[in-house]
Amino acid sequence: MAEPPAAGAGGGAAALALRARLSFAAGHFLNDLCASLWFTYLLLYLHAVLGYGHRLAGALLLAGQVADGLCTPLLGYEADRSAGCGRYGRRKSWHLAGTTCVLVSFPFIFNPCLGCKENTPQWATFIYYLPFIIIFQFGWAATQISHLSLIPELVTSDHEKVELTAFRYAFTVMANITVYGLAWLLLHFQVDQPDHREHLGIQDVPIFRNLSLIVVVLGAVFSLIFHLGTKEKPYPPGSLPQLEESTPLLQKERMSPPQPLLIWKDWLLEPAFYQVAALYMSTRLIVNLSQTYIAMYLTNSLLLSKKYIATIPLVMYISGFLSSFLMKPVNKWIGRNLTYFVGILVILAFASWVTLARQMGAEIYGAAVLLGAGSATILVTSLSMTADLIGTNTHSGAFVYGAMSFTDKMANGLADRALLPCLRQLLPLGDGVGHRRHCHRCRRLSVLHHGLAHPCPLP
Repeated sequence: MAEPPAAGAGGGAAALALRARLSFAAGHFLNDLCASLWFTYLLLYLHAVLGYGHRLAGALLLAGQVADGLCTPLLGYEADRSAGCGRYGRRKSWHLAGTTCVLVSFPFIFNPCLGCKENTPQWATFIYYLPFIIIFQFGWAATQISHLSLIPELVTSDHEKVELTAFRYAFTVMANITVYGLAWLLLHFQVDQPDHREHLGIQDVPIFRNLSLIVVVLGAVFSLIFHLGTKEKPYPPGSLPQLEESTPLLQKERMSPPQPLLIWKDWLLEPAFYQVAALYMSTRLIVNLSQTYIAMYLTNSLLLSKKYIATIPLVMYISGFLSSFLMKPVNKWIGRNLTYFVGILVILAFASWVTLARQMGAEIYGAAVLLGAGSATILVTSLSMTADLIGTNTHSGAFVYGAMSFTDKMANGLADRALLPCLRQLLPLGDGVGHRRHCHRCRRLSVLHHGLAHPCPLP
Protein backbone atom coordinates (compact mmCIF):
# COMPACT_ATOMS: atom_id res chain seq x y z
CA MET A 1 0.00 0.00 0.00
CA ALA A 2 1.21 3.48 -0.78
CA GLU A 3 1.97 5.61 2.21
CA PRO A 4 -0.05 8.81 2.61
CA PRO A 5 1.38 11.58 0.48
CA ALA A 6 3.38 14.36 1.95
CA ALA A 7 1.63 17.38 3.33
CA GLY A 8 0.21 19.42 0.60
CA ALA A 9 -0.74 16.56 -1.64
CA GLY A 10 -4.06 17.29 -3.14
CA GLY A 11 -3.84 20.78 -1.82
CA GLY A 12 -4.83 22.29 -5.12
CA ALA A 13 -8.48 21.90 -4.22
CA ALA A 14 -10.08 24.07 -1.57
CA ALA A 15 -10.59 22.35 1.77
CA LEU A 16 -14.15 21.36 2.56
CA ALA A 17 -15.82 23.79 4.95
CA LEU A 18 -16.69 22.59 8.45
CA ARG A 19 -20.40 23.07 7.80
CA ALA A 20 -20.16 20.93 4.66
CA ARG A 21 -18.28 18.21 6.53
CA LEU A 22 -20.88 18.14 9.29
CA SER A 23 -23.80 18.03 6.86
CA PHE A 24 -22.11 15.19 4.97
CA ALA A 25 -21.55 13.21 8.17
CA ALA A 26 -25.24 13.64 9.06
CA GLY A 27 -26.21 11.75 5.91
CA HIS A 28 -25.58 8.32 7.42
CA PHE A 29 -27.14 9.05 10.80
CA LEU A 30 -30.44 7.30 10.00
CA ASN A 31 -28.58 4.21 8.79
CA ASP A 32 -26.44 4.19 11.93
CA LEU A 33 -29.45 4.52 14.23
CA CYS A 34 -31.24 1.64 12.52
CA ALA A 35 -28.10 -0.52 12.36
CA SER A 36 -27.53 -0.05 16.08
CA LEU A 37 -31.06 -1.18 16.85
CA TRP A 38 -30.88 -4.02 14.30
CA PHE A 39 -27.57 -5.57 15.34
CA THR A 40 -27.82 -5.06 19.09
CA TYR A 41 -31.45 -5.79 19.83
CA LEU A 42 -33.06 -7.78 16.99
CA LEU A 43 -32.25 -11.27 18.30
CA LEU A 44 -33.04 -10.22 21.86
CA TYR A 45 -36.33 -8.61 20.80
CA LEU A 46 -37.54 -11.53 18.69
CA HIS A 47 -36.74 -14.17 21.28
CA ALA A 48 -36.85 -12.60 24.74
CA VAL A 49 -39.64 -10.09 24.08
CA LEU A 50 -41.87 -11.64 21.40
CA GLY A 51 -41.07 -15.20 22.43
CA TYR A 52 -40.13 -16.54 18.98
CA GLY A 53 -37.84 -19.56 18.73
CA HIS A 54 -34.16 -19.42 17.94
CA ARG A 55 -34.70 -20.73 14.40
CA LEU A 56 -37.02 -17.87 13.43
CA ALA A 57 -34.86 -15.23 15.13
CA GLY A 58 -31.68 -16.49 13.48
CA ALA A 59 -33.37 -16.97 10.09
CA LEU A 60 -34.66 -13.38 10.02
CA LEU A 61 -31.24 -11.99 10.94
CA LEU A 62 -29.59 -14.16 8.29
CA ALA A 63 -32.19 -13.16 5.67
CA GLY A 64 -31.39 -9.51 6.32
CA GLN A 65 -27.66 -10.06 5.94
CA VAL A 66 -28.11 -12.01 2.70
CA ALA A 67 -30.48 -9.41 1.24
CA ASP A 68 -28.06 -6.62 2.11
CA GLY A 69 -25.12 -8.55 0.68
CA LEU A 70 -26.87 -9.19 -2.63
CA CYS A 71 -28.09 -5.62 -2.96
CA THR A 72 -24.81 -3.81 -2.34
CA PRO A 73 -22.75 -4.76 -5.45
CA LEU A 74 -25.78 -4.37 -7.73
CA LEU A 75 -26.58 -0.97 -6.24
CA GLY A 76 -22.94 0.07 -6.54
CA TYR A 77 -22.88 -0.87 -10.22
CA GLU A 78 -26.14 0.93 -10.98
CA ALA A 79 -25.21 4.00 -8.92
CA ASP A 80 -22.06 4.49 -11.00
CA ARG A 81 -24.01 4.21 -14.26
CA SER A 82 -26.91 6.48 -13.36
CA ALA A 83 -26.86 10.22 -13.99
CA GLY A 84 -29.09 11.22 -11.09
CA CYS A 85 -32.67 12.39 -10.98
CA GLY A 86 -32.96 15.56 -13.03
CA ARG A 87 -30.64 18.21 -11.61
CA TYR A 88 -30.14 16.15 -8.46
CA GLY A 89 -26.74 14.45 -8.16
CA ARG A 90 -26.47 10.72 -8.81
CA ARG A 91 -25.18 9.92 -5.31
CA LYS A 92 -27.81 12.03 -3.54
CA SER A 93 -30.56 10.59 -5.74
CA TRP A 94 -29.75 7.06 -4.59
CA HIS A 95 -29.35 8.30 -1.04
CA LEU A 96 -32.86 9.79 -1.13
CA ALA A 97 -34.34 6.57 -2.54
CA GLY A 98 -32.63 4.48 0.11
CA THR A 99 -33.67 6.79 2.93
CA THR A 100 -37.30 6.55 1.83
CA CYS A 101 -37.17 2.74 1.87
CA VAL A 102 -35.68 2.71 5.37
CA LEU A 103 -38.26 5.16 6.74
CA VAL A 104 -41.28 3.21 5.50
CA SER A 105 -40.08 -0.29 6.45
CA PHE A 106 -38.02 -0.16 9.64
CA PRO A 107 -40.82 0.60 12.17
CA PHE A 108 -42.62 -2.63 11.18
CA ILE A 109 -39.59 -4.76 12.10
CA PHE A 110 -39.70 -3.73 15.76
CA ASN A 111 -43.46 -4.07 16.06
CA PRO A 112 -45.40 -7.26 16.74
CA CYS A 113 -46.80 -9.08 13.73
CA LEU A 114 -50.10 -7.46 12.78
CA GLY A 115 -52.91 -10.03 12.78
CA CYS A 116 -50.77 -12.78 14.32
CA LYS A 117 -52.05 -14.75 17.30
CA GLU A 118 -50.47 -17.14 19.78
CA ASN A 119 -51.23 -20.13 17.54
CA THR A 120 -49.91 -18.49 14.35
CA PRO A 121 -47.21 -20.77 12.84
CA GLN A 122 -43.71 -19.36 12.80
CA TRP A 123 -43.36 -19.75 9.02
CA ALA A 124 -46.25 -17.31 8.63
CA THR A 125 -44.51 -14.87 10.95
CA PHE A 126 -41.34 -15.24 8.89
CA ILE A 127 -43.25 -14.42 5.68
CA TYR A 128 -44.77 -11.37 7.38
CA TYR A 129 -41.44 -9.87 8.47
CA LEU A 130 -39.42 -10.85 5.38
CA PRO A 131 -40.68 -8.13 2.95
CA PHE A 132 -40.07 -5.37 5.49
CA ILE A 133 -36.56 -6.68 6.13
CA ILE A 134 -35.76 -6.87 2.42
CA ILE A 135 -37.03 -3.33 1.77
CA PHE A 136 -35.10 -2.06 4.79
CA GLN A 137 -31.88 -3.76 3.71
CA PHE A 138 -32.23 -2.48 0.14
CA GLY A 139 -32.71 1.07 1.42
CA TRP A 140 -29.90 0.72 3.95
CA ALA A 141 -27.49 -0.50 1.25
CA ALA A 142 -28.47 2.27 -1.18
CA THR A 143 -27.93 4.91 1.49
CA GLN A 144 -24.62 3.45 2.62
CA ILE A 145 -23.09 3.01 -0.85
CA SER A 146 -24.13 6.44 -2.10
CA HIS A 147 -22.88 8.12 1.07
CA LEU A 148 -19.49 6.38 1.04
CA SER A 149 -19.06 7.13 -2.66
CA LEU A 150 -19.24 10.84 -1.94
CA ILE A 151 -16.04 10.81 0.15
CA PRO A 152 -13.51 10.63 -2.73
CA GLU A 153 -15.66 13.07 -4.72
CA LEU A 154 -15.84 15.74 -2.00
CA VAL A 155 -12.15 15.66 -0.96
CA THR A 156 -8.92 14.65 -2.71
CA SER A 157 -6.02 14.38 -0.25
CA ASP A 158 -5.56 11.28 1.88
CA HIS A 159 -5.58 13.18 5.18
CA GLU A 160 -8.82 14.93 4.24
CA LYS A 161 -10.36 11.54 3.46
CA VAL A 162 -9.32 10.29 6.90
CA GLU A 163 -10.77 13.40 8.51
CA LEU A 164 -14.07 13.12 6.61
CA THR A 165 -14.26 9.41 7.47
CA ALA A 166 -13.58 10.27 11.12
CA PHE A 167 -16.42 12.83 11.03
CA ARG A 168 -18.65 10.14 9.56
CA TYR A 169 -17.66 7.63 12.23
CA ALA A 170 -18.13 10.24 14.95
CA PHE A 171 -21.74 10.55 13.82
CA THR A 172 -21.97 6.76 13.76
CA VAL A 173 -20.89 6.65 17.39
CA MET A 174 -23.26 9.50 18.26
CA ALA A 175 -26.08 7.48 16.68
CA ASN A 176 -25.21 4.43 18.77
CA ILE A 177 -24.94 6.56 21.90
CA THR A 178 -28.35 8.02 21.07
CA VAL A 179 -29.94 4.58 20.69
CA TYR A 180 -28.45 3.19 23.88
CA GLY A 181 -29.19 6.38 25.79
CA LEU A 182 -32.82 6.28 24.68
CA ALA A 183 -33.02 2.57 25.54
CA TRP A 184 -31.68 3.29 29.02
CA LEU A 185 -34.20 6.11 29.54
CA LEU A 186 -37.13 3.98 28.39
CA LEU A 187 -36.05 1.08 30.60
CA HIS A 188 -35.41 3.44 33.52
CA PHE A 189 -38.86 5.02 33.34
CA GLN A 190 -40.38 1.55 33.25
CA VAL A 191 -39.15 0.87 36.80
CA ASP A 192 -42.07 2.74 38.36
CA GLN A 193 -44.67 0.72 36.45
CA PRO A 194 -46.51 -2.03 38.37
CA ASP A 195 -45.70 -4.73 35.80
CA HIS A 196 -41.96 -3.97 35.86
CA ARG A 197 -39.71 -7.04 35.74
CA GLU A 198 -35.96 -7.37 36.02
CA HIS A 199 -35.62 -9.35 32.78
CA LEU A 200 -37.01 -8.84 29.29
CA GLY A 201 -40.49 -10.10 28.39
CA ILE A 202 -43.66 -9.36 26.45
CA GLN A 203 -44.25 -6.31 28.67
CA ASP A 204 -41.29 -4.62 26.95
CA VAL A 205 -42.92 -4.47 23.48
CA PRO A 206 -43.83 -0.75 23.87
CA ILE A 207 -40.21 0.09 24.71
CA PHE A 208 -38.85 -1.29 21.44
CA ARG A 209 -41.77 0.07 19.42
CA ASN A 210 -41.27 3.58 20.80
CA LEU A 211 -37.51 3.29 20.35
CA SER A 212 -37.88 2.39 16.66
CA LEU A 213 -40.30 5.27 16.03
CA ILE A 214 -38.02 7.79 17.74
CA VAL A 215 -35.08 6.50 15.70
CA VAL A 216 -36.95 6.91 12.40
CA VAL A 217 -38.10 10.47 13.17
CA LEU A 218 -34.68 11.57 14.39
CA GLY A 219 -32.93 9.97 11.41
CA ALA A 220 -35.28 11.68 8.97
CA VAL A 221 -34.30 15.08 10.39
CA PHE A 222 -30.59 14.37 9.93
CA SER A 223 -31.15 13.07 6.40
CA LEU A 224 -32.87 16.35 5.56
CA ILE A 225 -29.82 18.24 6.90
CA PHE A 226 -27.59 16.14 4.62
CA HIS A 227 -29.62 16.83 1.49
CA LEU A 228 -29.83 20.56 2.20
CA GLY A 229 -26.18 21.05 3.17
CA THR A 230 -24.21 18.71 0.89
CA LYS A 231 -23.36 19.89 -2.62
CA GLU A 232 -22.55 17.11 -5.06
CA LYS A 233 -20.46 17.74 -8.16
CA PRO A 234 -22.65 17.35 -11.26
CA TYR A 235 -21.50 14.82 -13.86
CA PRO A 236 -23.27 14.96 -17.23
CA PRO A 237 -24.35 11.57 -18.58
CA GLY A 238 -21.48 9.72 -20.23
CA SER A 239 -18.78 11.99 -18.84
CA LEU A 240 -16.01 11.07 -16.44
CA PRO A 241 -14.39 13.27 -13.78
CA GLN A 242 -10.97 14.69 -14.62
CA LEU A 243 -7.90 13.38 -12.88
CA GLU A 244 -7.07 15.31 -9.73
CA GLU A 245 -3.82 15.64 -7.84
CA SER A 246 -4.01 12.72 -5.45
CA THR A 247 -2.17 9.51 -4.68
CA PRO A 248 -4.40 6.42 -5.10
CA LEU A 249 -3.64 3.14 -3.40
CA LEU A 250 -2.86 1.39 -6.69
CA GLN A 251 0.80 1.75 -7.59
CA LYS A 252 1.85 3.33 -10.89
CA GLU A 253 5.30 3.64 -12.39
CA ARG A 254 6.90 7.04 -12.00
CA MET A 255 7.21 9.19 -15.12
CA SER A 256 4.77 6.89 -16.93
CA PRO A 257 1.97 8.29 -19.06
CA PRO A 258 -1.42 8.76 -17.35
CA GLN A 259 -3.34 5.52 -16.98
CA PRO A 260 -7.00 5.25 -18.02
CA LEU A 261 -9.56 5.46 -15.25
CA LEU A 262 -10.73 2.10 -13.95
CA ILE A 263 -14.22 0.78 -14.63
CA TRP A 264 -15.85 -2.02 -12.65
CA LYS A 265 -14.29 -4.81 -14.77
CA ASP A 266 -10.80 -3.43 -14.21
CA TRP A 267 -11.17 -3.55 -10.43
CA LEU A 268 -11.58 -7.33 -10.58
CA LEU A 269 -8.03 -7.61 -11.99
CA GLU A 270 -6.39 -5.49 -9.25
CA PRO A 271 -4.78 -7.44 -6.34
CA ALA A 272 -5.13 -4.44 -4.04
CA PHE A 273 -8.90 -4.61 -4.55
CA TYR A 274 -9.01 -8.06 -2.94
CA GLN A 275 -6.59 -7.07 -0.18
CA VAL A 276 -8.71 -4.15 0.92
CA ALA A 277 -11.90 -6.23 0.57
CA ALA A 278 -10.46 -8.86 2.94
CA LEU A 279 -9.41 -6.15 5.39
CA TYR A 280 -12.80 -4.44 5.32
CA MET A 281 -14.66 -7.75 5.64
CA SER A 282 -12.59 -8.77 8.66
CA THR A 283 -13.09 -5.39 10.28
CA ARG A 284 -16.84 -5.59 9.86
CA LEU A 285 -16.85 -9.13 11.25
CA ILE A 286 -15.29 -7.86 14.46
CA VAL A 287 -17.49 -4.78 14.77
CA ASN A 288 -20.85 -6.28 13.73
CA LEU A 289 -20.63 -9.61 15.56
CA SER A 290 -19.51 -7.87 18.73
CA GLN A 291 -22.50 -5.55 18.47
CA THR A 292 -24.88 -8.41 17.69
CA TYR A 293 -23.96 -10.67 20.58
CA ILE A 294 -22.91 -8.26 23.34
CA ALA A 295 -26.49 -7.87 24.63
CA MET A 296 -27.00 -11.64 24.74
CA TYR A 297 -23.65 -12.11 26.45
CA LEU A 298 -24.66 -9.63 29.15
CA THR A 299 -28.14 -11.00 29.81
CA ASN A 300 -27.66 -14.73 29.22
CA SER A 301 -24.01 -15.39 30.06
CA LEU A 302 -23.29 -12.88 32.81
CA LEU A 303 -26.96 -12.95 33.90
CA LEU A 304 -27.06 -9.18 34.35
CA SER A 305 -30.31 -7.22 34.52
CA LYS A 306 -31.78 -5.74 31.35
CA LYS A 307 -30.51 -2.21 32.09
CA TYR A 308 -27.01 -3.41 31.14
CA ILE A 309 -28.06 -3.95 27.51
CA ALA A 310 -28.11 -0.14 27.31
CA THR A 311 -25.28 0.95 29.65
CA ILE A 312 -22.50 -1.38 28.41
CA PRO A 313 -22.97 -0.61 24.68
CA LEU A 314 -23.21 3.06 25.67
CA VAL A 315 -19.78 2.88 27.32
CA MET A 316 -18.40 1.11 24.23
CA TYR A 317 -19.51 3.82 21.86
CA ILE A 318 -18.53 6.74 24.06
CA SER A 319 -15.05 5.22 24.06
CA GLY A 320 -15.22 4.86 20.28
CA PHE A 321 -16.47 8.41 19.88
CA LEU A 322 -13.51 9.83 21.80
CA SER A 323 -11.10 7.60 19.90
CA SER A 324 -12.38 8.80 16.51
CA PHE A 325 -10.98 12.28 17.15
CA LEU A 326 -7.46 10.83 17.40
CA MET A 327 -7.58 9.17 14.00
CA LYS A 328 -6.20 12.03 11.91
CA PRO A 329 -3.12 12.84 14.07
CA VAL A 330 -2.36 9.18 14.71
CA ASN A 331 -2.57 8.37 10.97
CA LYS A 332 -0.19 11.24 10.22
CA TRP A 333 2.21 10.10 12.92
CA ILE A 334 2.47 6.34 12.35
CA GLY A 335 0.59 5.73 9.08
CA ARG A 336 -2.42 3.62 8.11
CA ASN A 337 -0.98 0.16 8.68
CA LEU A 338 0.36 0.76 12.18
CA THR A 339 -2.83 2.56 13.21
CA TYR A 340 -4.86 -0.48 12.17
CA PHE A 341 -2.40 -2.78 13.96
CA VAL A 342 -2.75 -0.77 17.19
CA GLY A 343 -6.54 -1.10 16.94
CA ILE A 344 -6.21 -4.87 16.52
CA LEU A 345 -3.97 -5.05 19.61
CA VAL A 346 -6.63 -3.26 21.65
CA ILE A 347 -9.29 -5.69 20.37
CA LEU A 348 -7.07 -8.66 21.30
CA ALA A 349 -6.57 -7.19 24.77
CA PHE A 350 -10.36 -7.13 25.19
CA ALA A 351 -10.70 -10.71 23.93
CA SER A 352 -7.95 -11.96 26.25
CA TRP A 353 -9.51 -10.20 29.24
CA VAL A 354 -12.94 -11.74 28.60
CA THR A 355 -11.43 -15.19 28.05
CA LEU A 356 -9.19 -15.30 31.10
CA ALA A 357 -11.55 -13.67 33.60
CA ARG A 358 -13.47 -16.26 35.62
CA GLN A 359 -16.17 -13.76 36.55
CA MET A 360 -17.00 -10.34 35.16
CA GLY A 361 -18.37 -7.75 37.56
CA ALA A 362 -17.66 -4.04 37.40
CA GLU A 363 -14.64 -4.76 35.20
CA ILE A 364 -17.02 -5.35 32.28
CA TYR A 365 -17.02 -1.56 31.89
CA GLY A 366 -13.25 -1.55 31.40
CA ALA A 367 -13.51 -4.31 28.80
CA ALA A 368 -16.22 -2.31 27.03
CA VAL A 369 -13.88 0.69 26.81
CA LEU A 370 -11.23 -1.44 25.09
CA LEU A 371 -13.71 -2.94 22.63
CA GLY A 372 -15.15 0.47 21.74
CA ALA A 373 -11.78 2.14 21.19
CA GLY A 374 -10.37 -0.76 19.17
CA SER A 375 -13.47 -1.06 16.98
CA ALA A 376 -13.46 2.65 16.20
CA THR A 377 -9.79 2.58 15.25
CA ILE A 378 -9.95 -0.33 12.83
CA LEU A 379 -13.24 0.77 11.25
CA VAL A 380 -12.14 4.34 10.51
CA THR A 381 -8.78 3.12 9.19
CA SER A 382 -10.29 0.45 6.94
CA LEU A 383 -12.72 2.97 5.43
CA SER A 384 -9.84 5.35 4.80
CA MET A 385 -7.91 2.58 3.06
CA THR A 386 -10.91 1.96 0.82
CA ALA A 387 -11.02 5.66 -0.10
CA ASP A 388 -7.28 5.47 -0.87
CA LEU A 389 -7.91 2.47 -3.11
CA ILE A 390 -10.43 4.43 -5.18
CA GLY A 391 -8.13 7.44 -5.50
CA THR A 392 -9.10 9.41 -8.62
CA ASN A 393 -11.42 6.67 -9.90
CA THR A 394 -14.44 8.27 -8.25
CA HIS A 395 -16.72 7.41 -11.18
CA SER A 396 -16.58 3.73 -10.14
CA GLY A 397 -16.39 4.36 -6.39
CA ALA A 398 -19.91 3.07 -5.72
CA PHE A 399 -19.02 -0.31 -7.25
CA VAL A 400 -15.93 -0.57 -5.02
CA TYR A 401 -17.89 0.26 -1.87
CA GLY A 402 -20.64 -2.11 -2.96
CA ALA A 403 -18.18 -4.94 -3.45
CA MET A 404 -16.61 -4.27 -0.05
CA SER A 405 -20.01 -4.28 1.59
CA PHE A 406 -20.93 -7.50 -0.24
CA THR A 407 -17.98 -9.35 1.30
CA ASP A 408 -18.87 -7.84 4.67
CA LYS A 409 -22.53 -8.92 4.60
CA MET A 410 -21.85 -12.40 3.24
CA ALA A 411 -19.16 -13.03 5.86
CA ASN A 412 -21.41 -11.77 8.64
CA GLY A 413 -24.28 -13.91 7.39
CA LEU A 414 -22.09 -17.03 7.32
CA ALA A 415 -20.72 -16.22 10.77
CA ASP A 416 -24.23 -15.81 12.16
CA ARG A 417 -25.16 -19.14 10.59
CA ALA A 418 -22.12 -20.77 12.22
CA LEU A 419 -23.11 -19.35 15.60
CA LEU A 420 -26.70 -20.62 15.38
CA PRO A 421 -25.89 -23.94 17.14
CA CYS A 422 -24.44 -21.90 19.98
CA LEU A 423 -27.46 -19.59 19.86
CA ARG A 424 -29.73 -22.62 20.14
CA GLN A 425 -28.19 -23.39 23.52
CA LEU A 426 -27.79 -19.80 24.61
CA LEU A 427 -31.31 -18.47 24.13
CA PRO A 428 -33.37 -20.84 26.31
CA LEU A 429 -32.60 -19.71 29.83
CA GLY A 430 -31.67 -22.74 31.87
CA ASP A 431 -30.15 -23.31 35.28
CA GLY A 432 -27.05 -21.45 36.28
CA VAL A 433 -24.41 -24.16 35.85
CA GLY A 434 -25.50 -25.64 32.54
CA HIS A 435 -26.39 -22.25 31.18
CA ARG A 436 -22.96 -20.82 31.94
CA ARG A 437 -21.30 -23.86 30.40
CA HIS A 438 -23.12 -23.26 27.10
CA CYS A 439 -22.29 -19.57 27.23
CA HIS A 440 -18.61 -20.29 27.83
CA ARG A 441 -18.64 -22.10 24.48
CA CYS A 442 -20.19 -19.03 22.89
CA ARG A 443 -17.57 -16.85 24.51
CA ARG A 444 -14.80 -19.02 23.05
CA LEU A 445 -16.32 -18.64 19.59
CA SER A 446 -16.54 -14.88 20.08
CA VAL A 447 -12.91 -14.67 21.16
CA LEU A 448 -11.91 -16.82 18.15
CA HIS A 449 -13.55 -14.37 15.76
CA HIS A 450 -11.89 -11.42 17.49
CA GLY A 451 -8.49 -13.08 17.36
CA LEU A 452 -8.53 -14.51 13.85
CA ALA A 453 -10.93 -12.37 11.79
CA HIS A 454 -8.33 -10.02 10.44
CA PRO A 455 -5.49 -10.37 7.94
CA CYS A 456 -2.01 -9.04 8.30
CA PRO A 457 -1.60 -5.32 7.55
CA LEU A 458 -1.20 -4.58 3.87
CA PRO A 459 2.40 -4.18 2.68
